[in-house]
Amino acid sequence: MPESVATCMPGQPQVAFGKACARLRSLQPEHPRVYAVAAMSEQGRRRWWRLADGLREGRIELMYRRHAAEMISADTAAEVVATALIHAVIGRVVALLVAEGRVWDPGIDNLWIHADNDGGIDWAGLDDTTIRVLDGDRLAGGPGVVTLPCEQAMYVWLAHRCEPSLRLIQRTLAVCAGLGERRFWSLVGESIVGAATYVPDLARTDSLVGARRGAGLLLALEERGLPVRRAVGCPVR
Repeated sequence: MPESVATCMPGQPQVAFGKACARLRSLQPEHPRVYAVAAMSEQGRRRWWRLADGLREGRIELMYRRHAAEMISADTAAEVVATALIHAVIGRVVALLVAEGRVWDPGIDNLWIHADNDGGIDWAGLDDTTIRVLDGDRLAGGPGVVTLPCEQAMYVWLAHRCEPSLRLIQRTLAVCAGLGERRFWSLVGESIVGAATYVPDLARTDSLVGARRGAGLLLALEERGLPVRRAVGCPVR
């Protein structure tokens, strides 16, 4: 898949990433971290952990056990943890996809998780803050931007980068919490559909375009063999 790349020189501001995060913070000003992510180059490491290390360090299992200790149902605790992690991987980036047709890299080697005081998730961060845009986007050719030729290429690339991150979470929760595979992937579908449904209202963008983008990503994931639409649908308009 060809990509046209405009890289940032050291010290150059990540203009595209900064604009993306400012837009996402504005969706819910009272809760600015709900959709936005952080540049890890600007963060300390306190309460941050790399998703790739989540299994080895027992981070995901610890999250589950903390929630299970506070909830009546262990099954509910597993779904709460799964939903929070899924949102960190794909829900946040889908918000940008739906609102602006742009994405960052949610790959397992790029994504960090920030824990709140109660051991939950309240933020996510990226090592590489490069933004992918479509050919013809006004940001194309700018620093920190990669240009993709069409929407389909973006969906395929995003599905490819999300899959290892999501599979790590799914396998870990299956072992430590007994969360079923079909239920996990339906939660992934629900996260995408939720963003495709609600973000256009928050961002005041075209709901039909948002639905099309959500459906495009669902199809790309489904074509990778992930059953994200067996229990939940996303309208194609």
